[in-house]
Order: sequence, then C-alpha cells, then structure tokens
Amino acid sequence: MNTPPVSVKPPSSEGGESLYTRYLSLPSPEDNFRGLFFTSLFNLVKREAGESGLKHCQQLLMDKRFQRGFISFATYPATDFLRLAHAATLVLAPLLGNNVEKCSRRLGMATVQDFVHSMAGKTLVSLSGGAPHRLLGNIPAAYRASVNFGERKMTVTGDKSALLTFKRDFLPLPHTEGVILAVMEVSTGKHPQVRSRSIGPLDSEYEVTWG
Repeated sequence: MNTPPVSVKPPSSEGGESLYTRYLSLPSPEDNFRGLFFTSLFNLVKREAGESGLKHCQQLLMDKRFQRGFISFATYPATDFLRLAHAATLVLAPLLGNNVEKCSRRLGMATVQDFVHSMAGKTLVSLSGGAPHRLLGNIPAAYRASVNFGERKMTVTGDKSALLTFKRDFLPLPHTEGVILAVMEVSTGKHPQVRSRSIGPLDSEYEVTWG
C-alpha cells in the first residue's frame, strides 16, 4: 500500500513551540511507542526541573492519563509521546538557554540512557563488546521492538564511520541525534559525532563518525 505524501511544516518561531509540534498530526492512530520511553522523559523532567517541573509538565498536557504510570512494554499512541516531548521541551528549554534543538537532543539521549543502564541494556552492551559498528547495527532491531512505525537501516561506511537511514519517522532530527549519541556513549568509540540531514518529509540520514 502506498503511503500518501506528507507535508511537514517548518517550526514556528512563536512562543510555546517545540521541534515536536510539526509532527503531532502525522502519526496514524495505530502508530505507537513503548511505555518505557514515556517514563524516561518524565524521569528526565523530574531530574532536571524537580517535582515542580514535573507537575508543570503534567499540567501542560491537561490529560489525566499522563498522571498515571506507564507500563514499560505496553504500547501507547505515538501522538501522546509527541505531546509529552513537546510539554517536556516547554519545561526544560528555559534551563538550556531556550535552545530547543539542544533540548530535543537531550530528550533523545534520555530515552536510551535509561535503557542501557537497565539489566537488559547492560546485557546488550556486554554482548556487543562495546564495538561501535555492532551497537549501531542493533539500532534497527531496537526500534522494531520499541515502535511499530518506520524503517531504519545501518550501513558501514568506514573503519570508524557508519550511516543510519530512517524512513517514516516522527521525531525531529536532533532527537534522533541524541539517541545515536547515547548509544555511542557506551561504545569504545572516542569523540563520536553525528551529522544529520533530511532526505524527505519524514526521512533522514545520520552520518556517525568516531575516533
């Protein structure tokens, strides 16, 4: 079945916006995320902005569903995750110099950092031996287990480089840069860098290099 073309609006410069706003209307009702990623964002807000920041984030969502805990491996609507990421940005961006790209990158890192410090995450890192190519190569499978939309592919481009391609992905490029950087943090690669570019309305590429 052919997917109809989508148009992603450029981010607004007005107050109350985030990099997630333009994606809110794009997921279908069937697109979903695992609950552990919701919990990771709430945990980040609480660590960085305290209990008052967490309450503010929940108030911005104006939805009692977000005041209950999320079951780690249950599935929840992708639109709800984007709403949460947007609210978290509004709370955290002022603490990061109102830099929404930096904030989005931090949110992406948080979703991975909580996982890699879990027992399952530690086992995965141990089995990979910390090899960057092996860890990056696990990203497509990790996404398939975490969300039910999009396609991801990793291509080795050199001894210390790789290219990740994402298709039909509903997250801003800086968010995914943060995901990749967090993966590289637990690898043996030194000084990782991620350069992203859009290749379509919901498609992107990430060039990863390390020392």
